[in-house]
Amino acid sequence: MSEIINMKKIGITGGIGVGKTYVSDILRKLDYPVYNSDEVSKKIMNTNLELIQLIKNEFGEDIYASDNKLNSSRLSSLVFSDRLILTKINSIVHPFIFDDFKLWCLKQSSSIVFKEAAILFESGANNDLDAVICISADDNLRIERIKKRDGRTEEDIRLIISSQIDQVRKEEMSDYKIINDGKTSLLMQINEIIEDLE
Repeated sequence: MSEIINMKKIGITGGIGVGKTYVSDILRKLDYPVYNSDEVSKKIMNTNLELIQLIKNEFGEDIYASDNKLNSSRLSSLVFSDRLILTKINSIVHPFIFDDFKLWCLKQSSSIVFKEAAILFESGANNDLDAVICISADDNLRIERIKKRDGRTEEDIRLIISSQIDQVRKEEMSDYKIINDGKTSLLMQINEIIEDLE
């Protein structure tokens, strides 16, 4: 138990397309455990029966298909058109992520673990962490990355960006910043932060 108390839990956040997963992959290669909140939330929204029922109660039975698979395109259209719906879904899902992350931490032996989450501040998850790193990139670069990765239109991407906390605000709320502009060394920036954390 003392190991868990001494464990530093560090958040990784930033808007869509800044390169959070890329930074997380580098950390994994450096042998640091990284918890991906977005991947876990997708998984438990499709497998946790209690959570599935809570989401159905709030958004209607048709938010899921007959096999209990989330209708993600319908949820996305609801979420990105109404900030209140985004807040509501976060408030339903976050307690499950919080519990899962706590259990995950108990299984780790590293003195520093990382939690990647796009909506770290929006969900209040930052309150359970020791520090937060914000990944930062220029909007135009982000849009190009998402177009290549997801095949979304610029209009769709800008809608998603506008539904998230402003990137500059995220940087101000964070303890560290990593610039992912394709020119500045990510490894050097990561090593400097880890040195400071240790």
